Amino acid sequence: MLSIIIPSRSPQYLPKTVKDLLAKAEGEVEIIVVLDGIWPPKDELPPDDPRVKVIHHGQVHDNIGMRGSINAGMRAAKGEYVMKIDEQCMVDQGYDVKLAADCEDDWVVIPRRYRLDPESWTLIEDGRPPIDYMYLAYPYERPFDKTCGLHGAEWRERYHERKDILIDDTMSWQGSCYFMKKSYWDSFVGSLDDVNYGTFTQEAQEIGNKVWLSGGRLVVNKKTWYAHWHKGRHGKGYGFSNEQYKRHMEGTERGRVYCIDYWVNDKHGLAHNFEWLLKKFWPVPTWLEDWKERLEIDKQSDYSRKKFTPVSEGNYNRSSNNRFGEINEAENQTD
Repeated sequence: MLSIIIPSRSPQYLPKTVKDLLAKAEGEVEIIVVLDGIWPPKDELPPDDPRVKVIHHGQVHDNIGMRGSINAGMRAAKGEYVMKIDEQCMVDQGYDVKLAADCEDDWVVIPRRYRLDPESWTLIEDGRPPIDYMYLAYPYERPFDKTCGLHGAEWRERYHERKDILIDDTMSWQGSCYFMKKSYWDSFVGSLDDVNYGTFTQEAQEIGNKVWLSGGRLVVNKKTWYAHWHKGRHGKGYGFSNEQYKRHMEGTERGRVYCIDYWVNDKHGLAHNFEWLLKKFWPVPTWLEDWKERLEIDKQSDYSRKKFTPVSEGNYNRSSNNRFGEINEAENQTD
């Protein structure tokens, strides 16, 4: 059986996602929807189906967050396999059996990713190829740029170079969907860290780097796919209060800084160091041959070196015309 965990805070397309997952599964599945501090209106609730379980925790202005929601769903999961997926995704027919067919004990598997039009519930076909590969970007690519970090970025050159390899290694991924054996989550991943990373950011980096540097594999399975709606400028729709949003953005920035330091400076104590991962996928876009020397110089111009002074509840100010509340939450999640 496959257990599918869906953390939910903005459930506009949650019913469509759940119905799609149920209709296209060819094996036994259970879907665990974790409502994070919300109780949606009737038309946004998941369908009434014995295969669907709902966990509700937190309050609208005191929610646990994405990481806590995923952890709660994983604890409740009964399947041999587990899959986390966002609440605005469409899937391929037989996605469950196709993913299970190519999943070893220490693998995390990502389906090929397409782009979703959630209103028509169709794939966006605009000439861009599907997203199979992502790389970890050089964390200080641009001075004092708040969007820089050890984020995943689309690796389109690798897509063209390796398009005939159906099961292949990927350095990183977006985080909106992943699949593994439940025993691997329990014994190795354990739970997502919401103390150091905050409640939201760097989920893919936390799992993917841990998998690679411990000797496991992060692979893309091009035999199946999912389609994801990237909200982008449409907004997240989380309904945060000013105080919640302030905490959310502070946690996001804390997680960004922690992720760089923890992985690049090898504070993890795993089998391989970060240089091993770069060498495995070398050459990696945005990383130069002298990256070790550059890190010491470039980190002096990281966004975290800016100091913020609170000017009102929920709004942090770097200068008179740049408020902390305007920081882009996206993790270079190419849509």
